[in-house]
Amino acid sequence: MKKYLIVAICVLFPILLYGKTRKVVYVVLDGIPADYIERVHPKYIYDIASQGGYARAYTGGEIGGYSQTPTISAIGYMNILTGTWMNKHNVDGNSNLKPNYNYWSLFRIAKEQKKNYTTAIFSGWTDNRTVLIGEGKKETDSLKIDYVFDGYDNDKVNFPQKKDELQIFDIDSVVSKAAADCIRKDAPDLSWVYLWYTDSGFHIYGDGSFMDQYVNKTDELVGQIWEAVKYREKHFDEEWMIIVTTDHGRGESGHHHGGQLARERSVWISTNFNQLNEQFRRPTLALVDILPSICRFMEFDIPQDVAFEQDGISFYGATDIYNLTTHPYDNTLKLNWQSECSEEEAVVYMSTTNNYKDGGHDQWIELGRVKASSGQFVVDLSKYPASKFYKFVVKTPNTILTRWVYK
Repeated sequence: MKKYLIVAICVLFPILLYGKTRKVVYVVLDGIPADYIERVHPKYIYDIASQGGYARAYTGGEIGGYSQTPTISAIGYMNILTGTWMNKHNVDGNSNLKPNYNYWSLFRIAKEQKKNYTTAIFSGWTDNRTVLIGEGKKETDSLKIDYVFDGYDNDKVNFPQKKDELQIFDIDSVVSKAAADCIRKDAPDLSWVYLWYTDSGFHIYGDGSFMDQYVNKTDELVGQIWEAVKYREKHFDEEWMIIVTTDHGRGESGHHHGGQLARERSVWISTNFNQLNEQFRRPTLALVDILPSICRFMEFDIPQDVAFEQDGISFYGATDIYNLTTHPYDNTLKLNWQSECSEEEAVVYMSTTNNYKDGGHDQWIELGRVKASSGQFVVDLSKYPASKFYKFVVKTPNTILTRWVYK
């Protein structure tokens, strides 16, 4: 009996010490505005949310500000992939793409960890992997994706042109099955699934019964992935975060997108994870919050230079501050933020260079420390070399907020 007890302890101790293995899959359904999801109420998107939460979010950066970002597909994917807006990641449309790989993607962050994390991508296009993520490029440190299922758009034999471009839905069906099968069998640590047809259908028909039908049909494809996640959690010692979202909303009729209308900026997030903080319920929730949320869930280490460039904050776990704004006045500049706590310390940093953009390093000056609950910090710019450009970071134990200023 003692022998069996020792064996049981040896088997269970690592589980008790380290907990379940964490894994993430995020699914991007192209171009479905939040009001459409809420009206059609797709079964599986809301079943996932019943385990965690559903919330509206925004995309498009700050209207009229340096981070204003078109509401276009590839740009939306990069907002999620890098946790930054277009002024940083440099993807400004769907063609002639020139990403700035100095702003690390979620996949690069995963591959730079000390532990070997496996990654996967499931997509109709190869560009999501080869261009946006930058697989194999020297600029991404020759990043390699472990499980690849993409490029179906180039297969005209198995996916010939159909009325209403329904060959794209056929591709989505293959992509979702490949994702579900791979998750069941291989369980990559980090996966991105991209389903394409909803955007194409909206461009053809706009809002209406046709797209009601295909939003629900696409939701059924999400259901396959959701069932695979539940299978892994039931049969293996794993804890999964699944996030389902979209890259942009649509204009009034549903046909087009790209601008800054409220509906074009209106996106949504559905997740099974139930340890959601107040950021998930705020109007400041954004697509750029997905990367820091996944990184925190996976306990990824992020270098300071990388973290100081990210525009989002985690909607999972503790946060201290949010909504950083800046207000220049003569030779002073006031930073304002909103606070959740009274005890934590906020450290304020400033840089007058943007060397990071070109692969270099910025010199970050620590300006001072205040209680996070104060919600403000005044910078006397006359004490520092004159500059027309400033980067600010306010850092607390659980949150990093970033802001640029052109003066």
